[in-house]
Amino acid sequence: MRRIAEKLMLTSKNEEERDERRYYGIGLILSVVLTVASFASVMTGLLPRPWIFPALVVLALSQIVVHLRIFLHIDLSRQKREDLQVLLFTLLLLGIMAFGTLWILRDLAHRMM
Repeated sequence: MRRIAEKLMLTSKNEEERDERRYYGIGLILSVVLTVASFASVMTGLLPRPWIFPALVVLALSQIVVHLRIFLHIDLSRQKREDLQVLLFTLLLLGIMAFGTLWILRDLAHRMM
């Protein structure tokens, strides 16, 4: 058995790579399933019209969690807390910019009338 493992070079590094590729494969499959579910909820008409928007929000949030956890390796552990803080600060800045833009455009529209 040892010779077979040596011939196939089944070292710990190869096992780690295999596990990481499997993890990325699961993430890819989850992302594709969530994307197809989002399109299917709108295109097929299986859901009643009032349920479509909440379903899309749930699917989008779950896809964000999949991307953050699997592809960006951001979780709630102590080591990754700085990455999470940077991400949250970026989201805060984007929210301020989006809200400020909408506020300015609304004010301009109000002044034009």
